[in-house]
Amino acid sequence: MLDFFSGEHIYEYITNQEFTQLALEIFRFQAQENLIYSNYIKYLSVNPNNVRALEQIPFMPISFFKHHKILSRFYNLPDNKFIIFRSSGTTSMQRSTHYIYNIALYERSFFKAFEIFYGPIEQYIILALLPSYIERGDSSLIYMVKRLIEKTNDLRSGFYLYNYEDLYRLLLDLLLQNKKKVLLIGVSFALLEFARLYKLPENDMIVMETGGMKGRGKELVREQLHEILTQAFGVKNIHSEYGMTELLSQAYSKEKGIFRLPPWMRIIIRDMNDPFYFLDKGSSGGINVIDLANVYSCAFIETKDIGVVYEDNSFSVLGRFDNTNLRGCNLLVL
Repeated sequence: MLDFFSGEHIYEYITNQEFTQLALEIFRFQAQENLIYSNYIKYLSVNPNNVRALEQIPFMPISFFKHHKILSRFYNLPDNKFIIFRSSGTTSMQRSTHYIYNIALYERSFFKAFEIFYGPIEQYIILALLPSYIERGDSSLIYMVKRLIEKTNDLRSGFYLYNYEDLYRLLLDLLLQNKKKVLLIGVSFALLEFARLYKLPENDMIVMETGGMKGRGKELVREQLHEILTQAFGVKNIHSEYGMTELLSQAYSKEKGIFRLPPWMRIIIRDMNDPFYFLDKGSSGGINVIDLANVYSCAFIETKDIGVVYEDNSFSVLGRFDNTNLRGCNLLVL
């Protein structure tokens, strides 16, 4: 059995064979230690001892995080022993809840992934335009960005609410100085609001959108959104981050919505009508995520996103399942 308490081995550059071995070990651990996931596996009549390939692992519907305490071990501990992240949503909506027993696993994941795709954090000034997330106060995205900002060791890094003019003036100053790399990460609606008010000269800063209009306007397809943002911010490409409350790892896109994964993540595409049938690369369907950082919750998540995986294991997100899609055992209540 793996030493799940340290988790350091998860974040190394591992081969496909090593990834599969780690994933199967974590699956057997969670099949035994995670009560909700274990019950789900039993409902499907799956014997964990017979699971010998990634495609044989049952993926837990992401909606379970809305209705259950998803934990592998430590499920008898009181809530004050955990850091708790919740998904966005209105007060009338059931929000997903992720109980984090070991926050160091999350921090190791996002620090390592950032450095893989963007290099040392200390080289950056990070500015965050995430007003709706800040207002909630229980967002995993805010936790991640806050720690990234702190690690820049630059007093100019920080969060912005709706003070777009202050952000605009700072960006102009930083771009004029051109001494450090600048990364602006923002939710889509806030970046669009900024883009309607201001236009920056051509520059090489990184603008990264995290998606989401949060009811603040019409949803745009990625191509439309990125075209508006590139023109307003004066950059050649818009970067994107793919993550969610239920995961502890992120994928990043540097252009055209093509996401790349850190070594401890995998995407598998399932058939849109049969959640237990997996498709070949190049075919579009439902996105299933393996996130080895989710040791203490569930590492095998069936999302509501639709996408496609390419031959080099990069992927694109094409849309979302609507409420009319058949979900198979997703309606199971344990």
